[in-house]
Amino acid sequence: MTDFSERRLEHAPRPLAQRLGAIVWPSFFAAGVATMVFFAFVDPLMLRDATFPDLPLTREIGYSIGFFMFWLATASSSLFTWILLRPASRFNRALPPD
Repeated sequence: MTDFSERRLEHAPRPLAQRLGAIVWPSFFAAGVATMVFFAFVDPLMLRDATFPDLPLTREIGYSIGFFMFWLATASSSLFTWILLRPASRFNRALPPD
């Protein structure tokens, strides 16, 4: 049986800038790669014509929207990974005595 009342050694909490950087920077890089691969095969104007033909979107706006959509998807993936990798010792505390 594990004794959770004993304090375990753990690293100090990371600064906010480091935590945000660990989520935002890899997702930015992955979104850039995904954008290049996706738009190597898909023309933004053809995609616009198939989805929203009445909107006056240019190729550049299509590339930008696509990049930010990929960035949102990869950032949420990085955030979920960060949540899952947090040390369990910060959350598994002993209950206070009655």
